Amino acid sequence: MSARELVVLGTASQVPTRHRNHNGYLLRWDGEGILFDPGEGTQRQMLRAGVAAHDLNRICVTHFHGDHCLGLAGVIQRINLDRVPHEVTAHYPRSGQRFFDRLRYATAYRETVGLTEAPVAADGILAVTRSYTLEARRLSHPVESYGYRLIEPDGRRMLPDRLAAHGVTGPDVGRLQREGRLGDVTLEDVSEVRRGQRFAFVMDTRLCDGVHALAEGCDLLVIESTFLDEDMDLAVEHGHLTAGQAAAVARDAGVRHLVLTHFSQRYTDPEEFERQARAAGFEGELTVAYDLLRVPVPKRR
Repeated sequence: MSARELVVLGTASQVPTRHRNHNGYLLRWDGEGILFDPGEGTQRQMLRAGVAAHDLNRICVTHFHGDHCLGLAGVIQRINLDRVPHEVTAHYPRSGQRFFDRLRYATAYRETVGLTEAPVAADGILAVTRSYTLEARRLSHPVESYGYRLIEPDGRRMLPDRLAAHGVTGPDVGRLQREGRLGDVTLEDVSEVRRGQRFAFVMDTRLCDGVHALAEGCDLLVIESTFLDEDMDLAVEHGHLTAGQAAAVARDAGVRHLVLTHFSQRYTDPEEFERQARAAGFEGELTVAYDLLRVPVPKRR
């Protein structure tokens, strides 16, 4: 199993269908699990996908429409039932605090786990860990909505030819990496910047600055494409993107792997989303998501 992968739990917008559950997406990242938009039925989808409550470290809700949050009650209660041994942090729009409270305490249960509420009220950094920085950006939807972006810190890639040229071998390589200097040789002399990986999660929104900011330079972009291009007027009216719009964002942002999801039940041919995305000029790796799919984060260049 990849140390960094997306597990798709559900891909339907508004209502589930025979083949698509309500939304739900788990990002595995170096031993942590971030659950995005747990819609109704997420707990069962987790079981089907082999995802345990113990795998969850964060829950990120973009907005409080039912297809993105009705599964919160079950997930939170499962976290407590299974006595998850670590703290779990929940991010969600602060304006929807009353909805979060209702879902968190929808029924009687015994609280056994520290669930930290960390609501989002503005663009900016939400958390900084050793392996990533989590950011939020405001989106354009009839209710307040935020997208999320995860950025790995840049590192250094050692260059064997430069190490050899400076006579650095064996344990001295590790010492140089730790200390930044070995005699007259600096880390910059024998290495180059290794760009950190980037992931973004963009759900219900019209085109706006936040969409472009979240997508910029992503290795893996998960983005809604509720409508096909011929229904652009509906997309604008209801605060959504079309397949062509989502792909154009990814094209302009230099995205490496684009995952389209959150499909309206009015469409029966998933391949049409791919055709329209390609017609928009996106040439990177492209996935039209389906339930229980696993998508590895692309390897570093």
